[in-house]
Amino acid sequence: MRGLLVLLLCVGAGGQGLSPAVAKYVKVPESRVVLRHVRVIDGTGAAAVADQDVFLVGGKIANVAASGAVGCNDCGRELDLKGYTVFPGIVGMHDHMYYLTRPNLDASGASEAPVVVPEEPFSSPRMYLGAGVTTIRTAGSVEPYLDLNLRKQIDAGAIIGPHMDVTGPYLEGPGAFALEMHQLKDAADARAQVAFWAGMGATSFKAYMNITREELKAAIDEAHKRGIKVTGHLCSVTYPEAVEAGIDNLEHGFFVNTQLDPGKELDKCSPGVGNPTLAKMTPDTAEAKALIALLVSHHVALTSTLPVFESDDPIHFRVQPRVLAAMSPPTREQYLTTRNTEMMRATANPTAAAARAQLLKNGMVLERAFVAAGGLLMGGLDPTGDGGTLPGYGDQREIELLVQAGFTSVEAIKIATLNGATYLGREKTIGSITVGKNADLVVVKGDPSTKIEDIENVEIVFKDGVGFDSVKLLESVKGRYGQY
Repeated sequence: MRGLLVLLLCVGAGGQGLSPAVAKYVKVPESRVVLRHVRVIDGTGAAAVADQDVFLVGGKIANVAASGAVGCNDCGRELDLKGYTVFPGIVGMHDHMYYLTRPNLDASGASEAPVVVPEEPFSSPRMYLGAGVTTIRTAGSVEPYLDLNLRKQIDAGAIIGPHMDVTGPYLEGPGAFALEMHQLKDAADARAQVAFWAGMGATSFKAYMNITREELKAAIDEAHKRGIKVTGHLCSVTYPEAVEAGIDNLEHGFFVNTQLDPGKELDKCSPGVGNPTLAKMTPDTAEAKALIALLVSHHVALTSTLPVFESDDPIHFRVQPRVLAAMSPPTREQYLTTRNTEMMRATANPTAAAARAQLLKNGMVLERAFVAAGGLLMGGLDPTGDGGTLPGYGDQREIELLVQAGFTSVEAIKIATLNGATYLGREKTIGSITVGKNADLVVVKGDPSTKIEDIENVEIVFKDGVGFDSVKLLESVKGRYGQY
């Protein structure tokens, strides 16, 4: 390891190639940096290790050792981080770039058509990176050219943001909720969409709620021919049917599986959109055991998106002041209107509210059972359905909710870091604090291994060895999310 450290000390220059607009948010530009006396959570699920020195050179992790155990002739910049923790950059696997708005929303929850889905190319990338998310999968695009061009600009150092796995346009059938979505005509159309957008640079695809089994199978086959994976937020197709079609990943854990929904018809979304199935499918049932075994045996990963379902228990849902502060005034007003409507409904019908809260608990327990059986669980947030789920902040909240679900803090961090990297095939370069990997790291004040909420105390985010100022990034979008 020391030999690698000495070699890397001779190469690399942090922050080179960044535009002035990006560089002004850099806190640690040096190519050689030592994080002294820091607590390390390495992302593998191992216990936190106190009082370590982490050497970063040329954008890579050059060494990790007990403080003072390894010297160097030119350590570069040394940061005394006693009382701080470093963990791998978060790999967000359901991290859209858009926000969902409902025109003329009123206090009853009614709104007018159409739903509007504006992209947030300024605020979203900054919020992701500022909160410690160094890699995202967009998990469905409504403006694919924007996402593809944004990735190019970020990679070129012209715009601030995380590394992006750009998912192609939603593979959706008739009934799409947004006007931006193409509605598939048939299986041939599904194949053509995958072929075209893969050629444009999409690196993953997502099937959506109204796709048919035939269209899903055609899309998966076309994507797999190109070495590209397919995930799905499904409804018309059940989880077992998707596994049969060869799907790689399913979104939202167990929350949107419709296989036990009453009146479920082939290739049609059920009225219950998965809630009846989730209510029935507790881990001790034969159906749950069979489904989990099926998923694990076919290596189908699940993406946990607990923040977007947290509001299913509105009485206990925690509204974060920082989330409200990030929103533009109209966005905040709309969110609080929705929130107040949910609270009134929960108060008026406590039985229904309790049933919704139980769904959240069932989903959490099933995710734990899936992991216990050997399944690959990843983390995301889905900044759409619940307007209070925001980029970056929601990724952190996902980790906190995984702990509430029963995972240890280090297990939850692994789910949100190394597991996502593994699914993307990037586990050799990101996802854990390992010598030789990219220096994608998050520095927080406190100890998330004992108090998971400390994960919110981000001060520096290293992306490829460049240390960005989290506070400045998040301040730059304050009051702007939902506007641009």
